[in-house]
Amino acid sequence: MQSIQVGQLKAEFSSILEQVQKYGEKYVIEFGKKHKKVAMLVPYDEEKKIRKFGQLKGKIKIPENFDDENQEINDLFYGSRL
Repeated sequence: MQSIQVGQLKAEFSSILEQVQKYGEKYVIEFGKKHKKVAMLVPYDEEKKIRKFGQLKGKIKIPENFDDENQEINDLFYGSRL
């Protein structure tokens, strides 16, 4: 992972995007005289967007009383009758 100043990023934007795309390079973008880290440029991963529903089917069990209310918890949220 490399750090890059905003000015350098603007000057070399196309070549930096090429490095990110071709080689998976990551860049931390710094701003100002104190080199404050403000953003990160990373490769876009198409697969991370996709969610597979039902992937835990048969692996977990939700108890029958899952939706039942608990008076102690309700008192914590809504105030107790002390």
